[in-house]
This record gives sequence, structure tokens and C-alpha cells, in this order.
Amino acid sequence: MRRGIGITALVAALALSVTACGSDDDKQDKGSGELSGTITFWDTSNDAEKAVYKKIAEDFTKLHPKVKVKHVSVDFGEANNKFKNAAPGKGGGAPDVMRTEVAWVADFANLDYLAPLDGTPAIEDQDDYLPTAWGSTQFNGKTYAVPQVTDTLALFYNKKLLKEAGVEVPQSLEDVKKSAKKIKDKTGATALYLRGDDPYWFLPYLYGEGGDMLDADAKKVTIDQEAGVKAFAAMKDLVDSKAALTDLTDGWDNGQTAFKNGDVAMMINGPWAIEDSLSGKQFKDKGNLGVAAVPAGSKAQGAPQGGWNLSVYAGSRNLDASYEFVKYMSSPEVQQRTTEELSLLPTRKSVYDVDSVKKNEMVQFFKPAVDKAVERPWIAEGNSLFEPIKVSQHEVLAGTTSPKDAAKKAGDAYRKILKDWK
Repeated sequence: MRRGIGITALVAALALSVTACGSDDDKQDKGSGELSGTITFWDTSNDAEKAVYKKIAEDFTKLHPKVKVKHVSVDFGEANNKFKNAAPGKGGGAPDVMRTEVAWVADFANLDYLAPLDGTPAIEDQDDYLPTAWGSTQFNGKTYAVPQVTDTLALFYNKKLLKEAGVEVPQSLEDVKKSAKKIKDKTGATALYLRGDDPYWFLPYLYGEGGDMLDADAKKVTIDQEAGVKAFAAMKDLVDSKAALTDLTDGWDNGQTAFKNGDVAMMINGPWAIEDSLSGKQFKDKGNLGVAAVPAGSKAQGAPQGGWNLSVYAGSRNLDASYEFVKYMSSPEVQQRTTEELSLLPTRKSVYDVDSVKKNEMVQFFKPAVDKAVERPWIAEGNSLFEPIKVSQHEVLAGTTSPKDAAKKAGDAYRKILKDWK
């Protein structure tokens, strides 16, 4: 299997002994048997979440007073490359624990940057985790992360605008197109904001046409089949018909602003967008925010499984404290807290039985959606599969490439990444 930057076993071993995060003072006091030292935690949560995560992380010291938690907020868009630059010893600076996007785990593990967690205190009550969430922690028969938050995409809608337009919540992309003129005429808003700059948002369109990126069992690339062509065409059609607005450079900020201000009636997003969406002037009455399943395509309806895991750096000099920190941050108590304060979805089954979680309006929708979410291929190259989609998606929406050529281009790029795949 391709090794990315080509790290050897010797370099990996040196990384464990030389490039640890922090100083000797960060090591556990083995004599006393009590955890001590410093844990550096890279938190990749967004602006609406990071204050809560910082407080939760620092509360670890209530359990272990001799441990200092250094919380570092790292931009999600920069975190992957930043960790890869730090982990092999390029000046040090890798964190002890990182909030890792689910698609990064296999990639980092393949590079020997993560510590295996099997048999460590980090894993507690394994059977309590949702099976799909647990699947994203596995690579080559070992566990390299613990699930902390799970998610998927859904349709966010402005109840007031849809009511004014006299339209129902769309069940399909065809419904979105049919309702667009009424929404525009009655409210002045465009029906849908379409994320054109992020390839993750392409997946519901692909699943909606009955397709997928890969057939992992057959080791076959499938994104360039008919479903892929139709998915690119569906996105382009929404924009060309003026049923949707899009942006090819800053989709998150522009999309959130348009939705919060009422310039668009709907958008596709995930649980991480709830708090920010509710801060908009259209949602001073929180009950005005509606959430429904992503609109179906011509063949099916589905959204990708996403989420965040907690991983331990293989070169940490404070592994014992890091394992305990991961255990704490993924505990039922902490997952309940993040649901109550941020409406994020737990990865533990038991947390869904807690009254405050059961009553959370967003959990009531997103839990069934997560149960039906499409699991992505957890392969080392998984994260690399999104850049070809991004390029093709941009070209289609910009009108410089046809859907057929865009799908072919993505498929060709996949076969260069996955050299032994058909």
C-alpha cells in the first residue's frame, strides 16, 4: 500500500522516541502512579463549538489535578496538513490528542502517526458505540481512534418562508425545482443554497442517483458510472434553473449568511451548523428552523456518514494521560453534555436513552438519519478521494466541463490514487 510521504519503520521508531510533544516534564510521574504532566489537545471544532469544547477539555483536570490540558483550536481546513507536517518530526509540535475527522483516521494510521488503542484505557464499553461510528476507527485490524461525535447531512428549512410560499417541505430534488418559483414570487428568496465548493456535499446527489464513489469489496471505482454523471448533472440543473444559489469559493460563510438572513429558504447541512444557524435573524424564534431528510434524487435518498473521532499521537510522551483523556472526552457524560449544549449527535447508544438527549429536537431527527447514513470506505486513501470531486464539481458548476467529462475525470484521478483498483 502507498505510504504517502514514504516514512520507513526506522523513521517511525525515531518519531516515537524523539519527536514527542512537549518536554520531559510532560511525562507521567511513574513513581507516584498518579497522572501528571501536560496534554496538548488539538480541537478542530468550529467557532460556535470551540468554547464549549475548551471548557470540557480543561475540566479533565478536575479528575486529574496534576495534569494540565493545553487546548489548541486548529482550523479544520488546515488541521490535516498541519498534523502531517508535525507528526514525522519536522520541528515537532504534534499534539498528544487530536479531534480527528473520520476520514483521516485510516490515513494517519497508515503513516504510523497514531497509537493503537486496543487494550488501553481509552476504550471503554466498546459495545456501547454505534456500529457505523466504530467502523471509522478501524484500520488493518486495529483500533486507532474512539468515536466522539457522529453526523450526517440533512435539509435545513425556514418554516416561515415555506409557509408564506404555500409549499410543502420537498421530498426530492424535483420537488425543490417545482417549489422554487412559488418561493421566489411569494417571499423573494431563492429556494436552495447549494454548496459548490465542498465535495462532501456532492455525496447526497451521488447516493440519490443510486451510486457511490467506490465498490470497496470489488476494489472498483464507480464514481464515473452513470450515477456519477447524473449527480453532477442534477447539481448543475438546480443552479441553471435558478432553484439554487451556489458559491465556488466560500460556500460555508456565504451559505450560512444567506440562510440566516432569509435570502434562501433551504440549505443542506449537518448538526454542526445548528448553533450558528439559530444565531441568524430569521431564527430568533428557534422554532422557525426545520430539519428534514435530504431530498431524494431519481433513484434513492441518502446522506454520508460523518463525524469526529479522538486519536492519540504515537509519539506522545504522555501516553497514559492521553489514553485517559480520550476515555474522558468520549465518555457518556461528556457526550451528553455536548448534545445538551451544542445539539451534536452522540456515538454511544446509551446516551440516546438520557431524557435530555431524547427531548433534543435535532437529535430526534438526526438519529434516524444517522442510522440510515451511507458508510464511506475507510481506506487510507479515503480522504484523497474528495479533491478529484471538488475539481470536477467546480468545473461543472462553472460551466467549463460537462457532467460526463467531470465524472470521467474524477474516475481517472481515483485510479491514479488507487493503483491496484479497476
